[in-house]
Amino acid sequence: MFLNILRITALLFVFLIPSANYAQTQMRAEAHWLTRDLIAWNAPAGSELIMLSKGEAAAPLVAAGEVDGDLADLHPHLRGTPLWRIDGANREQVSGWLKGPVQIFAQDKAAKETARTGLQIGSVLDDLYANDAALGARFGNGKLHIALWAPTAQAVRLHLYDSSDDADDAASTVLSMAEDAATGVWHLEGKPEWKGKYYLYEVRVFVPETGRVEVNMVTDPYALGLSADSKRTQIIDLNDPALMPAGWTELRYALPEAPEDRVLYELHVRDFSIADKSVVAEHRGRYLAFAGRGGAGMRHLRSLAKAGLSDVHLLPTYDCATIPETAAATLNPPDLSGFAADSEEQQAAIATVKERDGFNWCYDPLHFMVPEGSYSSDAAGTARIGEFRDMVMGLSDSGLGTVLDVVFNHMMGSGQSPQSVLDRIVPGYYHRLDNTGAVARSTCCANTATERKMMEKLMIDALLVWARDYKVSGFRFDLMGHHSRENILRAREALRHLTLDKDGVDGAGLYLYGEGWNFGEVAGNARFVQASQINMGQGTGIGTFNDRIRDAIRGGGVGDKGMDSVRKQGFANGLFTAPNALNKADEDTRIRALNAADQIRVGLAGSISTFTFTAADGQQRTANEIDYGGSPAGYASDPQEIINYAEAHDNQTFFDISALKLPRDTSAADRVRWQNIASSIVILSQGVPFLHAGQELLRSKSLDHNSYNSGDWFNLLDYSKRQNGWGRGLPQRADNEAEWPVARELLTDKNMQVRPEHIVRASDHVREMLRIRKSSQLFRLRSGAEVIRNIRFDNVGPDQVPGLIVMKLGMEGDGQMIVVINSTDKTQSWPVQSRYRLHDVLRRSSDSIVSKARMKKGRLMTPALTTAIYVKAD
Repeated sequence: MFLNILRITALLFVFLIPSANYAQTQMRAEAHWLTRDLIAWNAPAGSELIMLSKGEAAAPLVAAGEVDGDLADLHPHLRGTPLWRIDGANREQVSGWLKGPVQIFAQDKAAKETARTGLQIGSVLDDLYANDAALGARFGNGKLHIALWAPTAQAVRLHLYDSSDDADDAASTVLSMAEDAATGVWHLEGKPEWKGKYYLYEVRVFVPETGRVEVNMVTDPYALGLSADSKRTQIIDLNDPALMPAGWTELRYALPEAPEDRVLYELHVRDFSIADKSVVAEHRGRYLAFAGRGGAGMRHLRSLAKAGLSDVHLLPTYDCATIPETAAATLNPPDLSGFAADSEEQQAAIATVKERDGFNWCYDPLHFMVPEGSYSSDAAGTARIGEFRDMVMGLSDSGLGTVLDVVFNHMMGSGQSPQSVLDRIVPGYYHRLDNTGAVARSTCCANTATERKMMEKLMIDALLVWARDYKVSGFRFDLMGHHSRENILRAREALRHLTLDKDGVDGAGLYLYGEGWNFGEVAGNARFVQASQINMGQGTGIGTFNDRIRDAIRGGGVGDKGMDSVRKQGFANGLFTAPNALNKADEDTRIRALNAADQIRVGLAGSISTFTFTAADGQQRTANEIDYGGSPAGYASDPQEIINYAEAHDNQTFFDISALKLPRDTSAADRVRWQNIASSIVILSQGVPFLHAGQELLRSKSLDHNSYNSGDWFNLLDYSKRQNGWGRGLPQRADNEAEWPVARELLTDKNMQVRPEHIVRASDHVREMLRIRKSSQLFRLRSGAEVIRNIRFDNVGPDQVPGLIVMKLGMEGDGQMIVVINSTDKTQSWPVQSRYRLHDVLRRSSDSIVSKARMKKGRLMTPALTTAIYVKAD
């Protein structure tokens, strides 16, 4: 046999090295084991034979061409990589090799080793073991079945505990689990009376990172319940009546008829009530703050719902890794109220406790199917489940759906980290690896690989739990562009099988959207066709966040630092029409203003790629011909594929970014009007409006542009409308120090301070815009064709009035309306052919200035810094 093998020009050997007497240092894993018998590796040219010096358990690899065809479609980043076939390996052999260390060695004709590498095994595990088995601890037909997918484990045992207290290490029972060799699933038949008990898996598995077999005590990635701080998995039955608030089984939330009928309000559970003295102390910062009708926050949400808000989008509420879940483990900062508005002391005090205080955005998943325990009254048991359901019911009773922000693109930890769950069960499978075998971290943390079948299954199974068992109304996918388009479409298809009669939720009516950003190791469809903006805007019906309209409204981009944050003004904070000290109203600025207005027009028209209008250069252009940094401004085929926004939880609030960009002498009253222009654009655009909690309250984070770990102090949300959070000290040094010199000046400037009446005016304005949107289907068109048929723009082309947008809605003679957005400092007059009157909502507005908008001698007269909606008179 070896004589024949030597005649092959390029030849390799793969070796299983018995793990009992083997320990290796971590090595690069540059080879990709794609199927049972195919491996892709750029081996050194001319290699003929690979041999293990000990000569144990070797299998020859023979050249098999390169990665192309269907295989390249599955692995585009490997296209053209040489392929090697494992000669004669059967499934049993391969399964055995995968349970221990596997390497490839290359040697030249002189038997000199030229290279060696470990293997990336994710794809071959999919090829051999991907399946649809029910996993986790689940009750059914009066029985308890426990299952864990761990195909590379050498043994798995279950440690059963009576207590949630991890200080009690003595297991009441230790039971061996049996593996199904065909699926890699380890099974155990439990007893129904185990309900309420706790368990851990003991997984004996080879870990390439350490080069040895490790015995990992790990929680269940399919956990439905947990002890405090996620030390142990709890066995629970989500159908247990004891976990259901009164009326839960009868709850049937009426979803909006179409995605375009939705308006989203992004809110953090803790922010909502932690500072609200009208909420009972034990409910502040917790799910239960949403359950009652009392409290300033719930009164505010009900008023927004009455006006037209449809859903509260909650920042992540799954079990996360960075918030302590017990009072004993939680640190609190001292009283910070005595420090100056521009002091460094507040952020310094927060920095000493921020890793152990009660605040974090929670974009650091640990378990996907369990509510975060720090938001419950008792994290040590099942309280979090019933109280989460109480929250959903409370929002539903207020006319609001509950949308969950879900993070499946990364985990907080990988490898043998204490914050790693998945990688300590199946090392090297659940995380996306780079070309060296290291875990990719382009997201922030340990990227997951949802292109892997069992990682996708985990994601979809988690979504089904939240939709069916917690009755949520939609999902927002964090960094959705790091998932494949097929991931998201398959998730939607799975959800569509849920019905009101069978599951208590209309799965077909759930709305899915996310961040379609294109970056990292997956950028440009490098690993798969991404769930990116362009790819999802082609008839998928999945929404993506519209950064085009965001940047045109705000000015600049999210990566701006230092004085760029001041210099780059936007349509709604003075570009050309109110230049700040760093800018001039010159021709270059005028051209930038006209281009920004074009981007906003595209957004107002739902970013429909084929929508046509006269652009700033005087040419008739489709929306996908309007430039946005080298990409098309318009990329959608349907309005539901667009989420329009001006601020969100990350980056500066609109009030803060405008504090940087507007002229310093801008009055507080005019700052409100600028903010209201931004909110008007978002709410009146075709697509789905998205409001950040407090946007309607002039919310400030004291100029913090990344407040994920800045504590309750900098994330203040005051529904009493007494303050907006401005001037609470210099923001966190780590992310904001570049802006500190200008921040010191601004935070003590009296022009920046707003009073309660200013906050009330901003709040009133948002409700007025919501009522107007709700009043007419023309603001909620349901197809690209309807948008093209019903929307036109005046004041376009190179000679337009900068800072003025005139949008006509509706066909001639069919209830036409005109929206005039005036971001200039003077009343603008626009000629019309028919008679129009100010919209009834604005005629009753609390804004005394908008009531002056009127028709006079065939012209619409719109005051400075005002959005006016005119209705065609009968």
